[in-house]
Amino acid sequence: MAMDWDRLRVFHAVAEAGSFTHAGDSLNLSQSAVSRQISALEDSLGVPLFHRHARGLILTEQGELLHRTVHDIFTKLAMTQARISESKDRPQGPLKVTCTVAFGSLWLTERLKEFIDLYPEVSVTLVLNDGELDLAMREADVAIRMLPPRQPDLVQRHLLTLHYHVYASPDYLKRRGTPKKPQDLDQHNLIVFGEDAQQPVTDVNWLLAAGAPPRKKRRAALRVNSIYGIFRAVQSGLGIGALPHYMSQEAGNLVEVLPELRGPSFDAYFVYPEELRDSKRIIVFRDFLLRKIAEAGL
Repeated sequence: MAMDWDRLRVFHAVAEAGSFTHAGDSLNLSQSAVSRQISALEDSLGVPLFHRHARGLILTEQGELLHRTVHDIFTKLAMTQARISESKDRPQGPLKVTCTVAFGSLWLTERLKEFIDLYPEVSVTLVLNDGELDLAMREADVAIRMLPPRQPDLVQRHLLTLHYHVYASPDYLKRRGTPKKPQDLDQHNLIVFGEDAQQPVTDVNWLLAAGAPPRKKRRAALRVNSIYGIFRAVQSGLGIGALPHYMSQEAGNLVEVLPELRGPSFDAYFVYPEELRDSKRIIVFRDFLLRKIAEAGL
């Protein structure tokens, strides 16, 4: 017997919600109507799909199998619906963007107003996370990554190359003086990464060794496990730190010191799943980012 689409839709809602009541709320159906649809589906298949107990519902082995397939189908249907609706003149639909906390907080959020004004029918969600969300599992639609993507089947577009420069606040330099040569860093508070920091370069704490005798590293005044934390500490006048150059443009109150010192550089990428290659909302967001990066001279 062919499986009924309405019953499959109800089954999917129940499997996701874990109860007839919650599924009924999302479907605008009564609990009894939902229960009848599930019973009819189980009768047509000749197997139970749920274990029913006092605390709710648990999928049976056959229910798990059906749920995986139905979930894939409904996910693809939702994507197809979005792509069909996007075939109109204007990009529209949800756009979930993930990027690192620092780049998202300091650079991207300030520019999103212009994008949203340009494309009001695109509904943007921004997820700031220094880890990697799984784009293949649709945890986000697109990502701005500070490392080349490791997942297969992802399209990547180079956005910019980021360079580490050395900065301090005017207040700190007024109190402690400005280092004139790398060796002068011996006399200054240095803010560097902690051991558990996830960073795109291997020699993250190169500042501790810059200008120091071979095999002798300076002591750090503060270790922080995120670049955003280092930025805020430098900004507060605590000491000197190495930061990607875009941060000084956004802060406005940082002073570059020892401009001859250049730390490691790394690349940022715009990344999205292959299946979204033709999505208009992703194309316009990518082009918007590239334009804003060019305008900023990054």
